[in-house]
Amino acid sequence: MIKAENITKSFGNLQVLKGITIHIKEGEIVSVVGASGAGKTTLLQIIGTLMKKDSGTVFISGTNIDTLKEKQLARFRNQSIGFIFQFHHLLPEFTAFENVCIPGYISKRPRKEVEAAAGELLSFLNLTERLTHKPSELSGGEQQRVAVARALINNPAVILADEPSGNLDSQNKKELHELFFKLREKFNHTFMIVTHDKELAAMSDRMIQLKDGVVLQ
Repeated sequence: MIKAENITKSFGNLQVLKGITIHIKEGEIVSVVGASGAGKTTLLQIIGTLMKKDSGTVFISGTNIDTLKEKQLARFRNQSIGFIFQFHHLLPEFTAFENVCIPGYISKRPRKEVEAAAGELLSFLNLTERLTHKPSELSGGEQQRVAVARALINNPAVILADEPSGNLDSQNKKELHELFFKLREKFNHTFMIVTHDKELAAMSDRMIQLKDGVVLQ
């Protein structure tokens, strides 16, 4: 599902990734762990096509992302990859329902189809009573669940999460961690999760540990 081969990345004279190779199978939930500065987020952003690598290859669902031109890459990212961030980045002027629908509208799917999918996802995430609420009217846990629904709206093969529970209290953190496994069971998504949270890392199918830009064996 995800194959990253010999990925390198430098910022000026600082080499952050030094030949990273990882393989993640379909339906796996994999945590990427390591100290701050180990290169975890850089690797996630490269795999998510948000940042260019210096060398190496990335395949997602059998597609070599290097073969895609800019517009093709944007379409692929929108349709095949879902992103969940520590700070959910919901648009404050839109309701929960509208925030979830936006990536579906961008992909030019039929409006009724997008809105039906958004309603189903928000119901699955126990947010039916919050559809018309704007982010400022939602709790932190509710906002993150809306962000999860937004990541899932185009039924992407891969979910990339960067410290998804880092901004939540212990109860909401526990619920979010359990939610990832419920989503995998229902939709068979593949998850790659960058986290400092030992509990979430321990729950994952597998941990990949980075240190100083390399994978520890």
